[in-house]
Amino acid sequence: MAFPFQHVDFIGFDTQLSEDERMVRSTVRRFVEENLLPVIEACHRDARFPRELVAPMGELGFYGANLSGYGCAEMSNVEYGLLTQELERGDSGLRSFVSVQSALVMYPIHSFGSEEQKQQWLPAMARGEKIGCFGLTEPDFGSNPAGMRARARRDGENYVLNGEKMWITNGSIADVALVWARVENPGGEDDGRLRGFLVETDRPGFSASDIHGKWSLRASITSGLSLSDVRVPIANALPKTDGLKSALSCLNQARFGISWGAIGAAMACYDAALQYSKERKQFRGQPIASHQLVQEKLVWMISEISKAQLLALQVGRLKDAGQAGPQHISMAKRNNVWMALECARLARDILGANGIVDDAPVMRHMMNLESVKTYEGTHDIHTLIIGESITGIAAF
Repeated sequence: MAFPFQHVDFIGFDTQLSEDERMVRSTVRRFVEENLLPVIEACHRDARFPRELVAPMGELGFYGANLSGYGCAEMSNVEYGLLTQELERGDSGLRSFVSVQSALVMYPIHSFGSEEQKQQWLPAMARGEKIGCFGLTEPDFGSNPAGMRARARRDGENYVLNGEKMWITNGSIADVALVWARVENPGGEDDGRLRGFLVETDRPGFSASDIHGKWSLRASITSGLSLSDVRVPIANALPKTDGLKSALSCLNQARFGISWGAIGAAMACYDAALQYSKERKQFRGQPIASHQLVQEKLVWMISEISKAQLLALQVGRLKDAGQAGPQHISMAKRNNVWMALECARLARDILGANGIVDDAPVMRHMMNLESVKTYEGTHDIHTLIIGESITGIAAF
């Protein structure tokens, strides 16, 4: 029942892309077709992250692709968006790996780190030789990171970190964890301030344990982190962070990639449903694509995908011009992930019973998108971000 992917472009979207942007998409699409799709269903069944793809993606410049210098590819934000689109057309888990490495670890080192930190970590991470994870969410604090309990206490030339982090992508395979904690330094200028710390995962007191039993993102590693009197040098603190504002700026980088990635998942579901509907025959030997109710579902899907493409492209252009605000990125993440999840559900409906088996990618994408709708800001949180932007009133 597997169908080769057919390019999805109903409104001539490609005419809005440059030759370089189309080339990036083609490169990533080919990588996904040749390397990820042949193994992803087995990875999903076995709850295995395809770690063998980490190095090849580094060789192609997928990590920190829209950052400058330090061995990064220096792509535009639109090119980076197309990269994440194609990765998530393969699987949300692989896109999540690249998003965390790029937007949540490399970006803050690049933006808030010292030159020594940049030289130490960014080139190796760009090559995929070092893996990072991002420790912000805690067992009791997800949508409210300001309430975090992790603490960093100054002790001579070190900080001593204590706390728990939860739902951490890449946690157990990371070489470095970017851990956010509140500083305890009575009388010091940074007392009570939220800061980011680069914690090498082989330091005494640091441990990571994987979360099992997931029905979603099964081909992705998700962990809990524990820090018990973990000592790191003062030089491991990111020197240019500005409290919670800096942590949230990292999330905005990831949300931007997600807004594009969701389009890829929607494309995969739509394309599978369209091709299936033209081959599956019911009622007098006619393909189900000839029925009005099926056509209505397909039309809804391609309409919403087309609108999502234009929204993501406009936000990408604004971002490249330095004009994209958090509210714009929230709108793209909120709309496009919701759209993709609805496409997955409609595609499953068109495929009928065949939609629940992994001969088709639809159910896998649907389960993954349930997590994507929640992480990096839930649908409701993004509603409130946009609401504050248009009314000037915070409803948090």
